[in-house]
Amino acid sequence: MEGARSGLIHLKAHVNNVALHHTIFDLPFAFMAAVLAAGGHPSWHDLFWIALAITTARAAALALDNLADLRFDRQQPRMSYRAMVRGDISPREAKAFIAVCLILMVLSVMQLQPVCLYLLPVAAAPFLIYPYTKRFTGWCHLFLGLAIAMAPAGGWVAVSGRVTAPLVMLCIAVALWIGAFDAMYGAQDEAFDRSQGLHSLAVSYGAAGAFRIASALHLICVVCFLMVGIMLRLHWPYYVGVLIAAGTLIYQHRIVSPTDFSQVTQRYFMRNGIVSVAIFACTWISFLF
Repeated sequence: MEGARSGLIHLKAHVNNVALHHTIFDLPFAFMAAVLAAGGHPSWHDLFWIALAITTARAAALALDNLADLRFDRQQPRMSYRAMVRGDISPREAKAFIAVCLILMVLSVMQLQPVCLYLLPVAAAPFLIYPYTKRFTGWCHLFLGLAIAMAPAGGWVAVSGRVTAPLVMLCIAVALWIGAFDAMYGAQDEAFDRSQGLHSLAVSYGAAGAFRIASALHLICVVCFLMVGIMLRLHWPYYVGVLIAAGTLIYQHRIVSPTDFSQVTQRYFMRNGIVSVAIFACTWISFLF
């Protein structure tokens, strides 16, 4: 009984380490892409294996990111809650967890279109590169965006086996959405990053500059989402989703500023998921008209 309880506590530590609830940022877009590629009717088989592939890939990527940044996180008070920083998970255990996730990801991908397995190294590359980009470029946020954009890319190719212009536009939109949000969120660490020799848009251009760039990128991302609808001739509910997403982004820009991060809480962070959920839901609803 005690062993089972200890195992559950340890499992919870791993779940917290990879912030499993943050899959709300990429999984809805993977499903959205599957819906679009299938003309509104993806199979439950495809959706299940897409979900497992995306979830395990993201878990492995975040565990790798936390492992790569561990020496910095131990010095950053804001990261004191993380399982690896507290010592709940050892680096060795994190590596074993990453290995298990990668095996499950490969097995999941093997259940989808054959081309997915061939393209897997391409999709995995941004996840492997991102944790180290903050060592040499302030534009590291866009590498994170590119990594998250592999979710819709994977969902689309898993169903259709093809790469198309609307898919590329969707991936650009997702990459800019996440990249800009990460630039805003990371601006609060400007002083710490500078002291550690790390890079971010805030370090390169100041927090105010990072926020201006993020605003421009979010504007472009909304335009890209609109272009996806136009290119695929989607019905009006899709544009309602884009409008909800745009409103969410405007609200987030209004409640934080380069000089006031008091509203940058976990609730603020998770509210960003409204973007992915709204666009996915409205995309699926659009096929009912």
